[in-house]
Amino acid sequence: MSNLDREAVPSPCGGRGFVVTEPVRELLSPRNVKLGESTEVRRLLPNLGRRMVGAWCFVDHYGPDDIADEPGMQVPPHPHMGLQTVSWLHEGEVLHRDSTGSLQTIGPRQLGLMTSGRAISHSEESPRPHARLLHGAQLWVALPDAHRHTDPHFEFHAELPRVTAPGLAATVLLGTLDTATSPGTTYTPLVGADLALTGSTDVRLPLERDFEYAVLAMSGEAHVDGVPLVPGSMLYLGCGRDELPLRADSDAGLMLLGGEPFEEELIMFWNWIGRSQEEIVQARRDWMEGTRFGEVKGYDGAPLPAPALPPVPLKPRGRTR
Repeated sequence: MSNLDREAVPSPCGGRGFVVTEPVRELLSPRNVKLGESTEVRRLLPNLGRRMVGAWCFVDHYGPDDIADEPGMQVPPHPHMGLQTVSWLHEGEVLHRDSTGSLQTIGPRQLGLMTSGRAISHSEESPRPHARLLHGAQLWVALPDAHRHTDPHFEFHAELPRVTAPGLAATVLLGTLDTATSPGTTYTPLVGADLALTGSTDVRLPLERDFEYAVLAMSGEAHVDGVPLVPGSMLYLGCGRDELPLRADSDAGLMLLGGEPFEEELIMFWNWIGRSQEEIVQARRDWMEGTRFGEVKGYDGAPLPAPALPPVPLKPRGRTR
């Protein structure tokens, strides 16, 4: 999914300078952002108070939206570099097209993972016809310097491993949780898991002490380490945890995001992650001139133009608060 904000501003992120090295409970409030004509998302990362969680650097939560009489998601072709996109649905479908020739409909709890590497472009749209409801999350993972110029590619995984406990079913999107490892390609130590809780559940989820974590509330209401979470909110948990207490009085859906704190300093501008002003300027020029990022074939509409660059220099920085 694209960052469609027409007033895009650079987001300094990365570096260990502001990583919380102990357990915390930091509630992050979303910012509402309009995507296209009919989709509004709640943006949790980057956030004014927290830019990254491990290598996770972008989190949008959307829906559930009734799109029975609407076009649904309509995100025209747009570019990416230096990151992976993760498409995750609880309800509905999204049709993915990209400049490598990939064409895939992604359904609930199926993994659509696009590695942009040096350059890719893609579009996302609700199929025609489509389901009545649309509900999901779109996430980005920053690629480390050693892998950010890799060949672009797309992965689709319809079946993913699960971890179960009384009242809990955890689907592992990326990385490893407990004894289950996702087939999705990762380039830094991280984890992403979808947590489905049934009513009257009180369970403890095993964690990695060296990872920092956050939990995104997708549906229902659950208590995470004693903090109540409602849909569209996210709780940052810091590092130093061996387990995470979860409690739900009724059915609830959560997403666990975590990983080793990302050491590198980055510039995130629009849909690109780079390391210098020159890289971002060149990426914008290449996209506007129709080179490097390829062509998305089959989408009925024009590509998105890039926003103007800010008047101040873009500088890579560590994590900021």
